[in-house]
Formats: sequence, C-alpha cells, structure tokens
Amino acid sequence: MDLMEIGRRAQAAKPLMQKLSINDKNRILLACAADLQKHADTIIEANAIDMENGRNNGMPAGLLDRLLLTKERIDGMAEGIRQVAALADPIGEVISMNKRPNGLLIGKKRVPLGVVGIIYEARPNVTADAFALCFKTSNAVILKGGSDALQSTMAIVQVIRSTLKEQGCTEDAIQLITATDRETTTRFMQMKGYVDCLIPRGGAGLIRAVVENSTVPVIETGTGNCHIFVDASADLDMAVEIIINAKTQRVGVCNACESILVHEKVKDALLPVLAKRLKEHSVEMRADEAALPLMEGAVPAVEEDWATEYLDYIVAIKTVSGVDEAIAHINRYNTGHSEAIITNDYNNSQKFLEEVDAAAVYVNASTRFSDGFEFGFGAEIGISTQKLHARGPMGLEALTTTKYIIYGNGQVRP
Repeated sequence: MDLMEIGRRAQAAKPLMQKLSINDKNRILLACAADLQKHADTIIEANAIDMENGRNNGMPAGLLDRLLLTKERIDGMAEGIRQVAALADPIGEVISMNKRPNGLLIGKKRVPLGVVGIIYEARPNVTADAFALCFKTSNAVILKGGSDALQSTMAIVQVIRSTLKEQGCTEDAIQLITATDRETTTRFMQMKGYVDCLIPRGGAGLIRAVVENSTVPVIETGTGNCHIFVDASADLDMAVEIIINAKTQRVGVCNACESILVHEKVKDALLPVLAKRLKEHSVEMRADEAALPLMEGAVPAVEEDWATEYLDYIVAIKTVSGVDEAIAHINRYNTGHSEAIITNDYNNSQKFLEEVDAAAVYVNASTRFSDGFEFGFGAEIGISTQKLHARGPMGLEALTTTKYIIYGNGQVRP
C-alpha cells in the first residue's frame, strides 16, 4: 500500500479511536491478547522463517535471541496487553483546574497524540506492545518494523487487525509498512501532516538516521551503554550475581550491562571470581591494565570499548579510584539509559543517584529492570534517553499530550 494511503487511513482512524470508550478499549485489548495466544502456532511458523534467514545472514546470537518468538514469549506479549487493559486510562484526565480572578476556570487535560509512527528493528514483541499502548491511549499507530522480523511482524499485525474487525473497530488502528527499502523508511520519517509523533526503537544507527532525517517530531529511545559500579563497601557476592544477571540474562537488549567499573580496593577479591563466572557464560572480557592480570582469559581494552553498546557476549572492565571517578567515567561514556552502583555506603549511593545523568539509576539492583513491564506499565513503547516530554521507560502517559480547557461565563479581555 502507498505510504500516503497509509497516512490517510491513519488520519481517518484518529477520530474513530478518540470516540472509543474505556470499556470498549479494554474489551478489544483483551480479545487481541486471547487471539494472539490462539494463533501462536501461526506466528511461530512465520517467526521460523525470520530465524532461518537471520542465521543464514550471520545474525549475532544476542540479536537472534531478541528475534525469537516462542509460545512462552507470545504468552508474555498477551500478558503485557492484559496488563495494559487493566491500567487506568489517562485519556480525559483533568490534571489541573484553577480559577482566575476574572472568573475563568482554566484546566489542563490529557489527550491522545493522534497518529504515532514507530520504526524498529528485529524485535517482533514491540509490535504487540506498541499496539496495546497506542490503542489504550486512543492513538492510531503506523509500524515500520525491520526486514529481519518482517514475517513475524506481519503475522502479529494480521491477527490484531482481524480481531479489531471482529470487535467492530477500525482495522486501521494499526497499520504496517511492509516495504523494506531505505527510501520508504526515509519518506515515512517525513510524513508531517499524517504522523504526529515518531518513535525509533533500535540501534544507534537507526536512531541517528531518524533524528537527522525526520520532519516529524521524534521521541528518541536511546541505545544502552549501561554500567555497573562496584564500590569499595559492596557485598561482593551480591555484586557478582547482579553483574551476571545484567550481562548474561539477555545480551541483545538495551538494558544489559556493557561496562563494569570496580573500585581499586576490591579488585583483587572480586575480579578473579567474576572472571570465572563470566567465562562460564562465554563472555569475552576486555579489561584495563589494572584488571587484566586478575581476569584469566581477558584481553586488553581499548578506548572504543568504554563507549560501545555490544549487544553481545562482551563486556568492558575498568578499575577506578572511587565513586567520583566512576561517576565522571559514566557521565562521559554512557548513553543516558540505565546505571547502577553496588554499595553499602549510604552517602555514596545518594551521591551516585544525584550525580549520574541517566534515565534510570539503581542502587544494588540489576539494570535489566529498566523495562515498562517491570515498572508496572504493562508494556513499554521504548526507553527514552532524551529529556523533553518523556524520559525512561515510556508507558501510557508518554503517549499523551495535554490541552487547556477554559470555562467562562461571558468574560472578554479588557
């Protein structure tokens, strides 16, 4: 379908979406969740094609894992939709209402963005999350998924559109751009007048391309060069478990740990044990000069390692003199995503929380919790690393804007 036709259909769907009651939206979302599970085998068959193509094209293991759909992951997608259905609807919420001296009542209420465009890479689960959050907030959504996940995405969208039709709702609440060429993607970024907001989800290259080429307002969902700093007072057993979880549970995700900073006072006790555990998970270790002899099998780190989001079984390790050096290093090299300190020193924990510039900052917990589902949003549209409109995991409120509502009784301006 032509891009302009997709845009026209989305604009036509917009007022229909905004007329849906909360009960209608929740009923339709629950039906979509059930139908995704009902048609799981069909979706998995489509995903198998994408997986085979990915392996044949040499896709890294971490990205293959991100692409993979199983019955359990489809169940998770459905559960995410159900959680979104269970959340309070922000649309129509009156945030404030103040009476002016002239008698005017001036209020502010939440309203939909309108038509949301989302460009993303090989993450088919984003399809269901994006639909659920946009639908709950009465937004129409246009999706442009990556070519690596095209068959999976098409299957998911087809199930959702069929459910929408069966439930008496416009199918164009969700549309998918199936063309995979760069020209189409660039044209999508420039559909001002049809798309009200554009959200990229993917690697640094994709996000940079959208920011540089888009004429539509963009909410950046950034890459994740996430750090864990092990302070001198840290419980080292806890530190090892948190690092292993943050690095190896899923390596191809933006909230995985990519760099480890270790206080020089605990490097001798921590690093040999950590190296053994990382080797058990086949993680390549790139260490600085002080850490290298303590980590069997490690290779020397170079400057580029401190700024790299690997999305792979690779981690950078650096020793630091204390919390101040750790914070300075993180603020220089991080991407504003998620950062963690492992410490039993209250003052250092508070200093880290206050001074680290990131969307999510943790004390004694894995960075893997930076996720809409884990934050209680049901799902997420992405994790914003910018500072305007939205920051961190983006749930329902991030897909709304506001308008002023003014009540008068004949006032005119003198």
